[in-house]
Amino acid sequence: MSIRGTSKFHSMPVSVNSGTSYNGINRGYDANQFGTSNQYNPTPSPSLLKNAQQIAKQVEGLVDTLSDPIKPYLPALGRFLIVATFLEDAIRIVSQWSEQVNYIWKYRHLPYWLTVPFLMVNVFAMIAGSGLIIMRKHTMYAVPGLLAVVVSQAFVYGLLFDLTFVLRNTSLVGGLLMVLSDSFIRDKSRSGIAGLLVIEDKDKGKYFLLVGRILLMFLFLGFISSAKWSVVRSVFHIFGFSACVMVVVGFKAKLNAMLLVISLAVYNLMINHYWTYDASHPVRDLLKYEFFQTLSIIGGLVMVVNAGAGKISIDEKKKIY
Repeated sequence: MSIRGTSKFHSMPVSVNSGTSYNGINRGYDANQFGTSNQYNPTPSPSLLKNAQQIAKQVEGLVDTLSDPIKPYLPALGRFLIVATFLEDAIRIVSQWSEQVNYIWKYRHLPYWLTVPFLMVNVFAMIAGSGLIIMRKHTMYAVPGLLAVVVSQAFVYGLLFDLTFVLRNTSLVGGLLMVLSDSFIRDKSRSGIAGLLVIEDKDKGKYFLLVGRILLMFLFLGFISSAKWSVVRSVFHIFGFSACVMVVVGFKAKLNAMLLVISLAVYNLMINHYWTYDASHPVRDLLKYEFFQTLSIIGGLVMVVNAGAGKISIDEKKKIY
């Protein structure tokens, strides 16, 4: 549950071997005697594995081909989507100023003289931090600023023990770390005078990328913890969680991230359709927040589609060995 979404909501008072050796004695038999030599095979045929690998490569090649026209724009798209929820929240606070103030002051019992500065600082931090990330400027300051917004709002709105909120926002933090990783990796192309510093920044990038991939997986844990179970949603959650695990370990990361982007986009449109509710309906605000928060997490996955899983991944190890 979102800090921004819930604030207004509360304030509205996924061939058998021919012989077996035991203690050095060959207790063999001819499988053909039983007619089973071609009927039972406990291990997959090498040809089947080879075909599966070829199909996977063909699918990856198709994804690369289809994404080539938009690939130059993926980093910018990913950054914009990641901060979408912060921009929406800033607009929400300004447009619902009196309701936000009353909720924090009267229901959360924060002194009025602290409530107003808190909201003003949050609005400024979200707009400024989001703008800097979109422009790819001063990311080292913008990301910690937005992280501070997430943490401070969790305390003020009293959602530290809301499991759904914690899981979903943990995934959002993963998206912000993807932005930070992109900044570190990009910095390696700058001045080569301080060579050791460049290597250090590159190493930081791969670790932030790993942590970001791990945290992105918490989104589906949030879905599972709060979902009303049905056959369709169960299949979606199982598929999504499996693809998340593949992204975390870095196995076919780009392909799995692309599948997650598509499935989450469809899910978001089908479930969080806030625009179908009247502006005065309390559910509209909740769905609107979840819609933009899911967009932000999709942004983190777009960064994976663009950059891959990084150095700490199975995909990278396969290139070496």
